[in-house]
Amino acid sequence: MKFQGVLFFPVTPFASDGSLDEERLAQHIEAGVAAGAGGVFVACGTGEFHALTPDEIERATRVAVTVTAGRVPVLAAAGGPPPVARDHAARVERAGADGVLLLPPYLVSAPQQGLVRYVQEVTEATGLPVVFYQRGTARLSPATAAEIAALPGVVGLKDGIGDIERMHRVVRAVRAVPGTENFQFFNGLPTAEMTAPAYQGIGVGLYSSAVFAFAPEIALAFHRALGAGDDALVATLLDEFYGPLVELRDEVPGYAVSLIKAGVALRGLDVGGVRAPLVDPTPEHIARLSKLIDHGLEVVRA
Repeated sequence: MKFQGVLFFPVTPFASDGSLDEERLAQHIEAGVAAGAGGVFVACGTGEFHALTPDEIERATRVAVTVTAGRVPVLAAAGGPPPVARDHAARVERAGADGVLLLPPYLVSAPQQGLVRYVQEVTEATGLPVVFYQRGTARLSPATAAEIAALPGVVGLKDGIGDIERMHRVVRAVRAVPGTENFQFFNGLPTAEMTAPAYQGIGVGLYSSAVFAFAPEIALAFHRALGAGDDALVATLLDEFYGPLVELRDEVPGYAVSLIKAGVALRGLDVGGVRAPLVDPTPEHIARLSKLIDHGLEVVRA
């Protein structure tokens, strides 16, 4: 399972009664794949994994698998207590996913060997390849990252911490392990484009793009510019679109998800609001987001 290009993390649409809206999820995923997504990560962070039932995760995964029809890899999230994470992994495997994005244990500060044990227990419960997401309470040392990378079934590490020096040491430690030539690293920070140039410098070229969910034109233009060394366009998008978007995002906790859903709605697909404890953006913030999208589109279409 080899990824390339922009990785798509779809939102999870909810109907007016709050239930999972499979039809709109299918439309959302089809639009992303048609736009050029390099992979679909369904029911993950941007997809409100924290607020979904195991059944909803399985159903969302099945929708993604059906819609993509093998055009790009589909991964879905698993996480939480080990028995729950194993159940998630079994469900997404049953739904036909190509892999699992394993999120950290919830609110548990664990020693390094405990994190290894957690990953091992989940990977042993599924035949799917697993990408481990380090963030929050799951902070891997370089030695632990190398040990996890050597586990059967673990094919990647997604970083949501943002410590570049630490991550550089992690990359070097993993690359020193025989047989990890195809192991993949992902920049998983919110609005990852802001740090993509720095991560690229330490050998982490893949990143998740929340912007792709509502403005694939902007996300793809940035990705092309970064790959082609078009520093002028990269700088313009960082200064005039991504930077202001991050400033808006940081004004309210949870906007890393809420703004994305609002952006999808602004572009024409009603995906409903977010589930508690997140809150939907205010009208003022939606108006600012709309102006940002318009400006970003003007930049890439110029």
